[in-house]
Amino acid sequence: MGIFQKIFGSYSEKEVKRIIPIVNKIDSFDSQMQSLSDSELRAKTDEFKERLEKGETLNSILPEAFAVVREAAWRTIGLKHYREQLIGGIVLHQGRISEMKTGEGKTLVATAPAYLNALTGKGVHIVTVNDYLAKRDRDTMGPVYEFLGLKVGVILHELDQSQRQEAYRCDITYGTNSEYGFDYLRDNMVIYKEERVQRGLNFAIVDEVDSILIDEARTPLIISGEGEKSTEFYKIADYFAKTLSEEKDFTKDEKANAVILTDEGIKKAEDFFKLTNYADPENMEIQHHVVQALKANYMMKRDKDYMVRDGEVMIVDEFTGRMMEGRRYSDGLHQAIEAKEGVKVERESKTLATITYQNYFRMFNKLSGMTGTALTEENEFREIYGLDVIVVPTHKPIARQDMPDVVYKTAKGKFKAIVEDIVETYKKGQPVLVGTVSIEKSELLSDMLKRKGVPHQVLNAKYHEQEAEIIAGAGEKGTVTIATNMAGRGTDIKLGEDVVELGGLKIIGTERHESRRIDNQLRGRSGRQGDPGLSRFYVSLEDDLMRIFGSDKLKDIVEKLGLGDDEAIESKMVSGAIENAQKKVEGNNFDIRKTLLQYDDVINKQREIMYKQRSEVLEGEDLKDQIYQMLDDIASSAVDSHISGVEEEFENELAKLIDFMEELYVPKDSVTVEELSNLLNDEIKEKFVEIGQGIYSQKEEEFTPEQMREIERVVLLRVVDTKWMDHIDDMDHLKRGIGLRAYRQQDPAQAYQFEGSEMFEEMVHNIKLETIKYLFHVQIQKAPERERVVKETHTNQADDDSVKKQPVKKEKTTGRNDPCPCGSGKKYKNCCGRFE
Repeated sequence: MGIFQKIFGSYSEKEVKRIIPIVNKIDSFDSQMQSLSDSELRAKTDEFKERLEKGETLNSILPEAFAVVREAAWRTIGLKHYREQLIGGIVLHQGRISEMKTGEGKTLVATAPAYLNALTGKGVHIVTVNDYLAKRDRDTMGPVYEFLGLKVGVILHELDQSQRQEAYRCDITYGTNSEYGFDYLRDNMVIYKEERVQRGLNFAIVDEVDSILIDEARTPLIISGEGEKSTEFYKIADYFAKTLSEEKDFTKDEKANAVILTDEGIKKAEDFFKLTNYADPENMEIQHHVVQALKANYMMKRDKDYMVRDGEVMIVDEFTGRMMEGRRYSDGLHQAIEAKEGVKVERESKTLATITYQNYFRMFNKLSGMTGTALTEENEFREIYGLDVIVVPTHKPIARQDMPDVVYKTAKGKFKAIVEDIVETYKKGQPVLVGTVSIEKSELLSDMLKRKGVPHQVLNAKYHEQEAEIIAGAGEKGTVTIATNMAGRGTDIKLGEDVVELGGLKIIGTERHESRRIDNQLRGRSGRQGDPGLSRFYVSLEDDLMRIFGSDKLKDIVEKLGLGDDEAIESKMVSGAIENAQKKVEGNNFDIRKTLLQYDDVINKQREIMYKQRSEVLEGEDLKDQIYQMLDDIASSAVDSHISGVEEEFENELAKLIDFMEELYVPKDSVTVEELSNLLNDEIKEKFVEIGQGIYSQKEEEFTPEQMREIERVVLLRVVDTKWMDHIDDMDHLKRGIGLRAYRQQDPAQAYQFEGSEMFEEMVHNIKLETIKYLFHVQIQKAPERERVVKETHTNQADDDSVKKQPVKKEKTTGRNDPCPCGSGKKYKNCCGRFE
């Protein structure tokens, strides 16, 4: 802590001081609330709503509203908010991040700001990291809100459309980040507005905010349909990659997570694929497959990055160590791994819609969050989300001892020492929680403990419900629990009988994580509510963090000391070196996320424009003016691009212009070159617009204006959706190749922005062309109907593969022209009826 901070106090301390008077005010209402009957307390909700309608603000009613929730919680669930919990709640209401240590009751903290903000009737989203926690928190805190007359819903993976609509219409809705994100995307893919499930994005309280907004920030939510690319090429590229040898044909850059072909490797590629120049742009497809095959074979490790189960490649989450069903590596890497492992290579899919958590959560009018560990990433929260972090004081002082790291030369020596430590602790009866960074390490440790006859539980953050129960019991006497980083997160570990005398819960970290925050989360599992506890990390120079990012100075010290495999060094200097390595990685990761955001912002602005236009179509706005505007734009650009102003070319250009317009909507032979040659450019444009409007009026009479408006909506939806999907893919390809611009002294992010905007303008132009072309060729006997352009097959989220539609057998009630019961939005005869 710097001298300046010692004298003036930290930012958080100053901010907490400002909040204390509000807490005192809440306290002052306490006896008044206690004296109210249940019905009088409940009536406060209607009173607050009225006061807000008459112009009072949420801030002005906050002290009284918080006092009401506090009393309601005491009467319904037997919990009364501490002053510290009220501080946390005020921080959340202010749209900030509340850092509160494990065991401080964050679930209860959220009730006060959620109640207060729900009074506006605009809805409150409470965001958790998994379905189990969403349901648990709704069930435990629901009685508080319901007592006060508010409705509480929960979004779970298995809910259907109408159940989701109902849950979102509640005053307060619990759910996971992925369910909220996917519902947002699906709402922007519907073909009737009644199919939407979400309301506006008003106020979100994100629990475990560091996990969702930082660890998962770069994770795009992707909804896919089936793609058309052949899978054979992945096998060929894999066969080639396996013929290469490291150093001679390729080099690995672990820091950049890349594999690079040497000149000799490039020569081999040219011979193998029979190319004259491997680097030629026309060989982009081959380069892409080779890069992914090299990455799959030489960077992606089985049982660390992924596992193979029942002929399927399953991703292992680097933060949680759990398998992520239904999620696939994008950009063909998953297929490359499938080829490497000799399992069936799945077809690449088409992206129908995508958004990152960063951009989804930045759309909320007000965003807040809570976690036990956010301060190390304060800069990122501030810079990317405009959120500051306030550290809320603990209810009781922390009594846990955090010991210096113990460093070993080899991983073997380190694990031997860890097992000895666990055995000693187990004999004493003191409970111990061991944190690992991967499933692989958990299993290695488990095998070693089995050989020593130590009973233990292994958790991989996969079965949330069972794991929460096991973690909750991890503080019982004589318990040994091994867990990957996220296992049982959000669950309190209470100490069993006699455990306090034994020193509380002991935490052993088997290696340092890239992020200090994740180490702090592990530490924070012990020492809740002033309990005793102890934490210690074991490190070896062979750990990934030390091997890739550790300083040479540290390695020199260990060499000079001449440590044997089983000898350890424990010093503050070593702990400092480790922390510096972590800071380096954190800085690196922040830069990557920031750069990614620059790219993501480009497509995000485009997405907003497209979704807004789509929404206007769905809301049933009259699109006739828009169609006429399109006619205008097309005529203008057609004339401008055809007529160069060179006199001797004029007639030739006019002939080509007429051909072009005839293909779009102008009837054959209705205009001649002679007729147009006497007109100025602007007059030619007007002529084409006039013809278009005349034909369109005729069409309207043929169909009726009402029918024509629906046809406009159908055509525009179909064209917009098709073009937008292709555009998402194009932007993705652009992003992949843009890094090479740095070699041409170009800023890749700027180039992406510039070219992405050009591509967007081109897409908008193509939308206009196709819309006009379709509308003018529509026939009365077969007016188009609304339908989904591509059917959703899967998403990239864990457990989210259940949307695959099965052909539905025809029931007696399903007519040939009825909507198909599979939910595709098509008529039965055009969808599952085809299977009959």
